[in-house]
Formats: sequence, C-alpha cells, structure tokens
Amino acid sequence: MAQLIKLRDYISRYEVNPYHYPTQFIRLKRENWEKLLLLWEKENEAQRKAEMEEKLRREQEKERFRWQNLFQRNTKAEDPVIFKRNLPKSKDNLRKYFLNRLFPFQLKWATSTLTQVSFTDKKYYFDEQLKFLLQHFPDIYLIMYYPIVNVKKAPVDMDIIMISPVEMEIISIIKEEPNTIVIVDDERTWTVNYNNDTSKKIISPIISLKRTEQIVRSILKKHDLSYTIKKTVLSEDAHLVYAQEPYNVSLVGASDFKRWYEQKRDLTGSLKGMQLKVAEALLEHCLTTSVRRPEWENEDDNELTLLVEDK
Repeated sequence: MAQLIKLRDYISRYEVNPYHYPTQFIRLKRENWEKLLLLWEKENEAQRKAEMEEKLRREQEKERFRWQNLFQRNTKAEDPVIFKRNLPKSKDNLRKYFLNRLFPFQLKWATSTLTQVSFTDKKYYFDEQLKFLLQHFPDIYLIMYYPIVNVKKAPVDMDIIMISPVEMEIISIIKEEPNTIVIVDDERTWTVNYNNDTSKKIISPIISLKRTEQIVRSILKKHDLSYTIKKTVLSEDAHLVYAQEPYNVSLVGASDFKRWYEQKRDLTGSLKGMQLKVAEALLEHCLTTSVRRPEWENEDDNELTLLVEDK
C-alpha cells in the first residue's frame, strides 16, 4: 500500500520526520496484517468445526426422527449450530478488508501529528482516486496528493507526485466516462468528445505538469539533489488521441492504462536514502495549515497497532 506523505496543505507526520515514518508505517502494516491473518485462520478453523458439528447434528436428528416415527415418540429437535463470520471468507477479500480498514489511518497520518491537527475535508475519505493510488501500489511509493507549495510567498497548487526508489512521476489525471475520446490538440486546450456527439474544451494538463516540474526542479536544485522526473497524463477510461506525443510527456489512456499500472505494481525493492531526501526537500517547501491539538486528544505514535483487535 503506497504511503500518503502529503495531502493538500494538511500537516503530515512524514514532514515531521520523513526518515522515521515511512519505515514505521511498513512495520506497523506488516504486524497488523500478520495479526489479522492469524485471526482469519482461527476463524476458518472455527467455521470448519461448526460445519462438522452441524452436519453431525443433522445426521443424529434424522436418526431420532426415524425412531420417533417407529414408536410415535415426541423428540425435540436440537438447535442448529450457527456460525457467524466476522472476517471475509476468501484471502483476496481479506486483503481488501484490511486495506479499507487501513485507509482512514493513512488519512490520519497525512492530516495530523502527535501534537498538531489540520481541519480535513471529509471528501477525501470517499475519494476513490486517492484510494486507488494508495491501495494498488507497493509501500515503497511515497505519494503527494495535490500538494500546495509556497512560491514567492504565494500558494501554488501542484499535481500528484509519486516518488519511487528510482524516479519521481508527476501525474495529471483525466476523469471521464468510458470510451470518451480526448483529442490532444495543442499545449493550451484539448477537446473531449462524448458518445452523444457533444464535446467540450479543457485546459491542457501539460500546463500544470510543466509548472509542477519547474517547481520541483527548483526545490531539488536548492537542496543540491538530482532525481529522474517523469510527467504523465493518465486516464483509465478515456482514449487519448494524438498525432504526436508531446515532448517529454507520457500520455496513458484506456488502452495503455493496464501496462502502466502493472509496471508500477511490479517495482520491487526497498525505500532508498535519496528517495527520502527528495521527499524531505519537497515537504519542507509545502504549505501546512494546522492547529495545536487539545492535550486530551494527543495520540500514541503506535496507534496502528489498534487496527486489528481480537474479537
């Protein structure tokens, strides 16, 4: 599960210590998954035992009713053995259950520290795009979701930034209905054509991609850091049509999305020192808005250990 290190201008635990929290998150996630897996195995065993008991009860009940019919006796039927599951039956669904339980904790880490908290827009708890980015990629990806930076004392919105151990990818996502056609006209405007023969103009996402790249490069230069930077326009459902792909920008539409997705998921390895230095530099220049927590709301830094509780 990718790590959300910055969300808009909310305070993040990662900006407090960008070297500690990425590894702590991986450790806590692994410990909670192992604990949940153990509970799941115990529940599966309990269900198998309950099913065997119920099968035996039915066989014994049939035998009692047979003798009851022979001797006209009244035999009270035993109550059926009922087993109620608390966890999903399949391992794949268990993983989805775990990731969905983990998602709110990720948002908490991206919107608070032990002593500070940001007033969070609740829409992010239902943001399917954000959930997709976090739940479908490995822990070694560090994600900045539309961060805001200070440029000459003015706030500037940036695109999504994914920092992997080998490169940084700046992403602009186009959300449209399936089979929509997006025509890459020029660097200023693109045309979106719909199935009902209607169309609209949109501002080219390349503009914001270039602005984000320029800001990122200036920050890295200031910190004497060098890192590979890619720019990508991404659409899972729409088809991106172009005569020539824009310079130094990847266009990933519906037909290429699976390939892009699998390449990201296939990346293996561990967090790297340079990756964390790059994240630290970017976080340092992000805008942060927060207030001090009331003393009675201060949290334990190991709160994720409460994610799974034995029932």
